[in-house]
Amino acid sequence: MLLPVLIVVLGAVGYPLLRTLYLSFTDARLMAFTQAPPWVGLSNYAQALQSPAFQAATGRTALFVVASVGLEVLLGVLAALLLNQRFYGRALARALLIVPLALPTVVNAIMWRWIYNPEYGALNALLTQWHLLPEYRSWLGDPGSAMTMLIVADVWKNFPLVAIVALSALQLMDRALYEAADIDGAGAWTRFWRITWPGILPVLSVAIVLRTIEAVKVFDLVFVMTRGGPADSTKTLSLLVFEQGFGFLRSGVGAAYAYLVVAISAVLIALYLTLLRRQAAP
Repeated sequence: MLLPVLIVVLGAVGYPLLRTLYLSFTDARLMAFTQAPPWVGLSNYAQALQSPAFQAATGRTALFVVASVGLEVLLGVLAALLLNQRFYGRALARALLIVPLALPTVVNAIMWRWIYNPEYGALNALLTQWHLLPEYRSWLGDPGSAMTMLIVADVWKNFPLVAIVALSALQLMDRALYEAADIDGAGAWTRFWRITWPGILPVLSVAIVLRTIEAVKVFDLVFVMTRGGPADSTKTLSLLVFEQGFGFLRSGVGAAYAYLVVAISAVLIALYLTLLRRQAAP
């Protein structure tokens, strides 16, 4: 009975993956698909690995992944710990936490682009009124601040996912463990590090892996807000793949770049899971 679903999955997912893998070994051009593309072997991969643009995009992507996922985990766990407490308005606070997740990424990007606007943006108005900024600043037009602004926009939208996952794990924690820790005189940090963190880590690792995958292949946020600028300071790997495949019409090179992004994601996920397993081990 699973055979029809398996056929659909193989057709919708398996064939494009295999076709893209084949194209990555050829010199395929987007406007020349009527002809059989010439076979070039691993030259596309060698060209990508030796390309300064690819190396720079890898560094920028690594910075984005480490900063955004790290801040999302930190803020998400803190928010989950807060929302796990009893206080007036907790139900409303939990509901409001869903709002950033409900926004499409493109809408979120446009909203933050307006906030960062150098002429009428809310961020400039707020900082100048508080006398923290002497004059309006072009946040997305400055290579020194553009990536930071992208990270802030990404963290605001996605840390609720980590918070919801961590909160669900906290709801299942055995309260007897905390009562025993209180009797033994354990402090707040000891209770968190010895009880809470190991308890939520198995569930939290799933959110970390998902967010790592999404951060490595981030595209729509960067494309809408900066298009990779200024001066390529925010050009990530996915934007480079798009540029090669659809800007320069080099489908073979773009496919090779795309599979290198997949390989980088796989390596990061393997490292994450290894570290988390070691930390969770008694």
